[in-house]
Amino acid sequence: MSDSDDDVPTLSAHTLAALQEFYNDTRTGPDQDGTPSDPFAVGAVEEDWRMSQFWYSDETAAVLAEEAVRQAGDGGRIACVSAPSVYQKLKQGVVDGSDRVSAVVLEYDRRFAAYADDFVFYDYNEPLSLPSGVAPRSFDIVLADPPYLSEECLTKVAQTVQYLSKGKVLLCTGAIMENVAKELLGVKMCGFLPKHNRNLSNEFRCFVNYPSDLLCS
Repeated sequence: MSDSDDDVPTLSAHTLAALQEFYNDTRTGPDQDGTPSDPFAVGAVEEDWRMSQFWYSDETAAVLAEEAVRQAGDGGRIACVSAPSVYQKLKQGVVDGSDRVSAVVLEYDRRFAAYADDFVFYDYNEPLSLPSGVAPRSFDIVLADPPYLSEECLTKVAQTVQYLSKGKVLLCTGAIMENVAKELLGVKMCGFLPKHNRNLSNEFRCFVNYPSDLLCS
């Protein structure tokens, strides 16, 4: 991957078929109406609480995907760090302009390796241990959702974000991390309230380091 990549990559028919098989293997069961399932649907991969996985609601994923598209611009590149549901919403093609950007998902959960070249294995404990093809400052916006509400986790994820981003950062984490997030990434809290498919005990918020009409109005 490099800044000179002008064409937005598309998945081959073979890869899409593999994704469909992967989805069928990881979901809880077939749709009751028997219709084909979308391998990019939010929740196509079941949450695993052992990895602190809590997927956004479909509406929240759509808003965050729209924000990422707006900020990346045509031909832009988006990195979703521990935020697979936003990546999935981008690939569904339901967000205006999503066909004019490219996106990757950085995840510890290797089930997402089914997304082929869009998947980058990521362990926040080794924040800069990334494939050689992932160049520094090669993404127009980085959207990150650290898996744990701790200063240690956010500090390490922030290193990854700073390595990847050309400048724009969209952070989703607990409200209690506001001061640490501001210190590490220079972000401010937005008015938008993200929601999850399962209710979380901690108040969850979005933070950005740039003006956002969609999230901060």
